[in-house]
Amino acid sequence: MVKPLNGQTAALPTTIFTVMSALAQQHGAINLGQGFPDTEGPAHLVEAAAAALRDGRNQYAPLTGLPELREAVARSNARFYGLDIDPATEVVVTSGATEALAASFAALLNPGDEVIVIEPAFDTYLPVIRLLGATPRLVRLNLHDWSLPRDELAAAFGPKTKAILLNSPMNPTGKVFTQEELSFIAGLVQEHDTYAICDEVYEHLVFDARHTPLMTLPGMRERCVRIGSAGKSFSFTGWKVGYITAPKALASVIAKTHQNLTFATAPNLQRAVAIGLDQDTGYFTELSQGMRVRRDLLAAGLSDLGFGVLPSDGTYFLTADIRPLGAATRPGEDDVAWCKRATVEAGVTLIPVSAFYDPAGGPAPSHFVRFAFCKQPTVLEEAIIRLRNWIAKA
Repeated sequence: MVKPLNGQTAALPTTIFTVMSALAQQHGAINLGQGFPDTEGPAHLVEAAAAALRDGRNQYAPLTGLPELREAVARSNARFYGLDIDPATEVVVTSGATEALAASFAALLNPGDEVIVIEPAFDTYLPVIRLLGATPRLVRLNLHDWSLPRDELAAAFGPKTKAILLNSPMNPTGKVFTQEELSFIAGLVQEHDTYAICDEVYEHLVFDARHTPLMTLPGMRERCVRIGSAGKSFSFTGWKVGYITAPKALASVIAKTHQNLTFATAPNLQRAVAIGLDQDTGYFTELSQGMRVRRDLLAAGLSDLGFGVLPSDGTYFLTADIRPLGAATRPGEDDVAWCKRATVEAGVTLIPVSAFYDPAGGPAPSHFVRFAFCKQPTVLEEAIIRLRNWIAKA
């Protein structure tokens, strides 16, 4: 008899994104579930990537990334956050932020270590932690305002804690952690002599708040791994170019992990991303302002329909409470069932927020749904019309 496969991986369910996207395609629904823009990023970056394919530099890139991209990452850190980064020893280019996370976890964690994960959490975090033999310690944000439960967070730290995973701006909530919350987290990290892995892929998509990397706080420079993404900063999610900023001692070990995962990332895309990072600050301001307009359009439309709209200070995402809709919900219906019914009956696909909670942490909230507003305004308006008609029939 054939021996069993890896039990943890084999037991992973099909992601909710695959389930809902397939349902959307089957029913011709507007897909506001998965977070990717429906327009292309800057045309000059596409041209730069295409030109880079033709100039004879299509073999393996250096392990840690092309020098021009590592230097651009360092300049970006200095320009936006005042961080002095050595591009030769403190930057590692990866094949997307997901690989950056996996490489960072693998560099830091030993079996038996614990990692604090704040929920709701992006769905790739926990499987990778567990595959490495480490244990996630789950801390849930307070509902309705997504504030940090400080007592619960402090209690989660212990002698086995190796790191905390901080996602800010946060998927799926749209939360941007405040300066006070960051200071509290930094204090715990230093008190317990741990590290912080900081998923900051939405760093340039903030609206009513300011993004502050945890790495910039006193005492955190040597304890933080900071992860960025070209996919989110330039609206090219398919390019899968990520970049890690970390102190030399950490970066060197992360690079060894990266070597055994992907080794190198497409050189033409790296060169285009380097140009992108060096763009005028006005580009990043316009990117944020354009996404803010979409957020406001969607938030106003959902509020008019009766949804309970939660704050979103950044990312592509907005969370709404379906309970105020009354007759548009059914007795005992959870967010998963509601999202599936909305896809079939209203023609609008969303993601149930319960998918971002782990059962090990107890029952998840079952009345929140996530909207992705990184779509053209006309698409968002049509989605609101469809939902209005559906709710009116109810």
